[in-house]
Amino acid sequence: MRCAQFVCAASWLCLLGMSSWAADAPETKKPSFEEYLRQSAVSKAVIDRFLQGPSWAQYDPELGYVLGNYLPQDGIDNSATISTVQADGSRTSFMYAGRKCRINTYGDSFTQCHQVSDGETWQEYLAGHLGEPIRNYGMGGYGVYQAYRRMIREERTDHGAPYVIFYIWGDDHTRSLLRCRHAIIFRWWNHQGGSAFHNNFWPNVELDTATGRFVEKENLLPTREALYQMTDPQRMVDLLKDDRALQLFAFKLGLIQSLDRRAIDELAARLEFPVNWDREQDLPAQAGELLDRYSLRATTFVLAKAREFAQQNNKRLLVVLFDPYRVMNELRQSGKRHDQPVVEYLIREKFNYFDMNEVQLRDFRKQKLPYDDYMKQYLIGHYNPRGNHFFAYSIKDTVVEWLDPKPITYRNPDPASVDFKGYLPDAR
Repeated sequence: MRCAQFVCAASWLCLLGMSSWAADAPETKKPSFEEYLRQSAVSKAVIDRFLQGPSWAQYDPELGYVLGNYLPQDGIDNSATISTVQADGSRTSFMYAGRKCRINTYGDSFTQCHQVSDGETWQEYLAGHLGEPIRNYGMGGYGVYQAYRRMIREERTDHGAPYVIFYIWGDDHTRSLLRCRHAIIFRWWNHQGGSAFHNNFWPNVELDTATGRFVEKENLLPTREALYQMTDPQRMVDLLKDDRALQLFAFKLGLIQSLDRRAIDELAARLEFPVNWDREQDLPAQAGELLDRYSLRATTFVLAKAREFAQQNNKRLLVVLFDPYRVMNELRQSGKRHDQPVVEYLIREKFNYFDMNEVQLRDFRKQKLPYDDYMKQYLIGHYNPRGNHFFAYSIKDTVVEWLDPKPITYRNPDPASVDFKGYLPDAR
């Protein structure tokens, strides 16, 4: 399994979304939206392997999939990475694992820490410094809403924690809206015969254009048997033909011929975004702008729900923002960012949040390296081990200030009074 083939759907689709890789194809060769959806059907062999394993992701009836046990060859220097999961569903951790955990983390593959082994995650680096464990419930491909659903499920169990880090990366905003992200990545994603299959149907949010309100939708294929419906081209059409976000995304990428004008106008009216259909050459760009507005509104909806859940359950929430492929470039080049409405919402509503985009950009500006060379030090698609270490020590002060009481490494204890119970294997 080659690294370039297995970089999980976190970074490369964001890059593709800003390119014209499909838009250069002759217009007459682009399929209609329904034809495109037919092409997204999956072979039975892929579904068989995904369900039977071993595979990087494993089927989940609510969320579509969660982390499995696998050894993808996707790490630094074309190395394999050890990616395993514990009985409670979190990624395997080692640092002070026997001690009481106060922090659970949720998000996509930058939370999961794809492309590094279990002991090289930012959670493990930070746990080692703080002297207490940090659980990792991140999962590659998740959007903001899917991470939220994972959060409320896990936090209602006996392994819930009083402190929750909620990490938002890149195009997570858009993923929240999609019923089945596979339908946007299938043209380039290599399922590796099923061992790398994911982004099947899951819960999502959509704007009800009749009321102007966001509604939460459940997984349309909530059983292992139902998942085989993805092998039927017509069933893929039936399930997805009215997914406005998916249609906008496919059109933005140049994958389909045209948009359903009536459906898109209804959505655009609710989002106060007048589409100029006469500017035909600009329609893909307009579709992208409308999709951004839709996606960012969805994120503020989910963030409100996440904070409400945290408050009702006596939990403290820390939101993390990071997008090294789009937002950082926008800030570097113009000082502006497309996710500004989310930043303004976090400030206005007094969320506790940490913006890694600003931190990473400040570090770049201190270096005397071209931007691409600078980024290669930390990223191989996702953060490499050095990048996870940098992130852990960048967020450290925010986490230390957040925790009450402070971690043992910040309490200035009398060394003579520490018995190391729970730190030494034989210290009971």
